Amino acid sequence: MRVVLQRVRKAGVSVAGDVCGRIGAGLVVFVGVAGGDTDESARWLAAKCAGLRIFEDDAGKMNRSALDVKAELLVVSQFTLLADSAKGRRPSFARAAPPEEAERRYRVFVDELKGMGLTVEEGIFQENMLVEIHNDGPVTIIVEK
Repeated sequence: MRVVLQRVRKAGVSVAGDVCGRIGAGLVVFVGVAGGDTDESARWLAAKCAGLRIFEDDAGKMNRSALDVKAELLVVSQFTLLADSAKGRRPSFARAAPPEEAERRYRVFVDELKGMGLTVEEGIFQENMLVEIHNDGPVTIIVEK
């Protein structure tokens, strides 16, 4: 699994003009599921994302986690994170899990975050989404398991 975290002031996601998720200060979390990923890797990544100290403390140092600051999270599935562009000019998505498998792992990831008490909004799995992001910093972190 590969996750891209972006610290944001606010963000939203819509499908066909209808807003399906909106957050204030927190994280946008793009999630790509590879073939062979497990529930364990989804839970590990959720814990890692929630615990990463990427929010500023009173001294201005990145020393607080999403859990510490009660950050809101906007989670969006994104199979293109698994793109392999090493050969040619058209990326290969062969590493991405089939949709049924990917959605199961995605759900484990989201449910784990919700189980930690975090506010989680989502996009819609396998839909063409428009994501609006107001990056804060900008802070962008890639995490893999």
